[in-house]
Amino acid sequence: MAFNPDYTRDEPSRNEIDALAGPALLEFGSPWCGYCRRTAPLVEQSFAEHPAIRHIRIEDGSGRPLGRSFGVTLWPTLIFLKDGREVSRLVRPMDVRDIAAAMKAIDPAGERAVPA
Repeated sequence: MAFNPDYTRDEPSRNEIDALAGPALLEFGSPWCGYCRRTAPLVEQSFAEHPAIRHIRIEDGSGRPLGRSFGVTLWPTLIFLKDGREVSRLVRPMDVRDIAAAMKAIDPAGERAVPA
């Protein structure tokens, strides 16, 4: 778990996402997207407090079914899930505090939940 620096083109199905247990972050974007590159360090920084959150980084594009099923139109779009259900989303976030707050909503215990 924790921050995943790589986008995958092998996206899971919507049914697989809906069946996820626990907290997860779906990040839709592209490695060449300037907004995505600017947001990546903010997302990575937020994972320092929430290593238990699963990070699924999807290389999105025209005709890609998972992004369309979530109504993604701009990159990056961050979708925060708890047990497969959307809790919140951020589109082109510019402040690490917004990302951290959304992560806290799906993983309130944060770092304390990880055994030493």
